[in-house]
Amino acid sequence: MITVTDLRKVYRQGKKEVVALDGVSLSVPKGSIHGIIGHSGAGKSTLVRCLTLLDRPTSGSVNIDGTELSSVRDSEIRAARRRIGMVFQHANLMDSRTAAGNVAHPLELVKTPKDTVRTKVAELLKLVGLEGFENAYPSQLSGGQRQRVGIARALASDPDVLLCDEPTSALDPATTDEILDLIQDLTRRLQLTVLIITHEMHVVKRVCGSVSLLAKGRVVEAGELADVAAELDSKLARALLPLPASEPIKGALQAGPVLEILFSGESAKEPVLTSVARHFDIDLNVLAGSVETLGGQQFGHLRVQLADHADYDAVLGYLRDRGISAKLADAADRSDESDFASDTADFAVETGDSK
Repeated sequence: MITVTDLRKVYRQGKKEVVALDGVSLSVPKGSIHGIIGHSGAGKSTLVRCLTLLDRPTSGSVNIDGTELSSVRDSEIRAARRRIGMVFQHANLMDSRTAAGNVAHPLELVKTPKDTVRTKVAELLKLVGLEGFENAYPSQLSGGQRQRVGIARALASDPDVLLCDEPTSALDPATTDEILDLIQDLTRRLQLTVLIITHEMHVVKRVCGSVSLLAKGRVVEAGELADVAAELDSKLARALLPLPASEPIKGALQAGPVLEILFSGESAKEPVLTSVARHFDIDLNVLAGSVETLGGQQFGHLRVQLADHADYDAVLGYLRDRGISAKLADAADRSDESDFASDTADFAVETGDSK
């Protein structure tokens, strides 16, 4: 449904060229939710502007369901934009209009008959759970309710694509989950294709089926959520399955080797550590761990210390033979992982971005 191919956007500042997007490519199937995540300055906002034709790409293509948006004539831009519903961070409602008036606005712009507008607005407000709030003004609504109005307005033109730019970053955690659940429900019911631009890893974990990590205007990692989470050394895996800081325990284990272990699928349900301890007749200690269900699959990420006499190469081989990702952890792996998002913290992968 959404195919972005080698998208470049270069801005000129005097004699200087600033490359905001440097060959971005991604593909999002119909009816799915894809997350775009990255630092401030990674190119997320520029990507939004190019997808909505607020900025023309310098080169590359944006294709939605077979229609090449990046080559439409200026006279066709408004019609092309109607295929993309836009949900903003702060809803961007008009304070002088009621909830119904805000949802009606895009329909009025294309001179939709008044009876059709009334019917459509009532249906949309009911769809987002705001039946009975038609006459409420934005100042009378909570943050979550305002965002629901914004979503209803985005759906007024019957778009193929819903593009959400930081849709929950201004909301509290409980309201965030309500809005994400709504987006997920609408995706299923309306067969929408959804692109969520966010810096919150919780958003990706809760609703996205796939994800791309944007850095310096490039996609540096991408894939289905379950696939990227299974890569032990990837930035996205460490953001999806973060571990707290930990230090080797001295004393009983005498500061033995420390392993990073990533379980997924069926192996996440097996008593693998018990099996390792019995097979090698060694003691071990779990220093840190996290368990998540991502893309419908269970994952476990552990940091484990072995007894000092353990043959860690043999242990690594034993784990890998059973389809479990494992490696010897270095000091950086054991240090504070605050650069990676927890469920409530912002995503801040160290990508070297200037912003």
